[in-house]
Amino acid sequence: MARNKKLLLLPGDGIGPEVMAEMRRVIDWFGAQQALLFEVEEDLVGGASYDERGTPCADATMDLAMAADAVLLGAVGGPKWDDLDFSVKPERGILRLRKDMDLFANLRPAVMFESLIEASTLKPDIVSGLDIMILRELTGGIYFGEPRGVKKLAGGGREGINTEVYTTPEVERVGRVAFELARKRRNLVHSIEKANVMESGLMWREDMTALHEREFVDVELQHMYADNAAMQLVRDPKQFDVMVAGNLFGDILSDCAAMLTGSLGMLPSASLGETDSTGRRRALYEPVHGSAPDIAGEGKANPIAMLSSFSMMLRYSFDMEDEADLVDKAIDIVLAGGLRTGDIMQPKKARVSTKVMGEAIVAELNRLTA
Repeated sequence: MARNKKLLLLPGDGIGPEVMAEMRRVIDWFGAQQALLFEVEEDLVGGASYDERGTPCADATMDLAMAADAVLLGAVGGPKWDDLDFSVKPERGILRLRKDMDLFANLRPAVMFESLIEASTLKPDIVSGLDIMILRELTGGIYFGEPRGVKKLAGGGREGINTEVYTTPEVERVGRVAFELARKRRNLVHSIEKANVMESGLMWREDMTALHEREFVDVELQHMYADNAAMQLVRDPKQFDVMVAGNLFGDILSDCAAMLTGSLGMLPSASLGETDSTGRRRALYEPVHGSAPDIAGEGKANPIAMLSSFSMMLRYSFDMEDEADLVDKAIDIVLAGGLRTGDIMQPKKARVSTKVMGEAIVAELNRLTA
């Protein structure tokens, strides 16, 4: 008999524990109603970990993360820890998780909930039905390349240096994720770079083309310069399916795509590593939103991004497409029914708490499976 999948939950700081509690409610529902059981452990990260252990991510936490089939994180940070040394700030906990787990592919979906279409700053016909995936390479590029730093110049003033560096293996592994994602979606990949002015971008284009011709000829590949991609995202976003880019361009384009939907706080993300010889892939799932310390503990947080992160886990770590679709459908129906947390409140809708939103989604799961 196959063992239960092992999950590590890291609620973190601010509203993290509140949204994680609602996700735990959904985990428990799958166990009780669908006989889908998970082995769940919970630990500290971020400011909560620093307060108790003096570090934002302890070695013991890393051991649990490395042993888990998937890690789910709430949020980290807050003004309480602003004066800490950079090396122990709460955000360093996430960076350690990404680095030590070698999570190189960051997935950021931008999906338009039809019931929230008025929240977008774009016209409804532009964003209605929007469903795109931005895939950002997470561990290379200009954020990590050497040399880097700031140095004083002999004649006065300073010079700031950052270096864009990619290798063929780095391009190919994120490219494979992009093509594999597209095969499960609409079979189209746009590869984004600046091959016209950057040698690293030219190499990226050449390596992506070679990979496509060698392993993924069944998937359509198009190349696009990053500046044009930014323009096209707000002009005609539905032309895209999967967009793959390096660290810098992926960072910019994923935030741009997220706001097409009108609510950054609704969106989940996934960070994936390599698939090992057993087919297991290390993965970290988390909401795009921050820790929102100003509303922490008040029951105002929107748990949907956390629940959608759980849905992404079902889909990308465990190939549980039907179960992921079920969660997504329950969320969509609850929103269509008019329930809103404060961040997405609209006229003539019902403002509810974090807990009530979570309970409503579980109730809808019950109805859908009755």
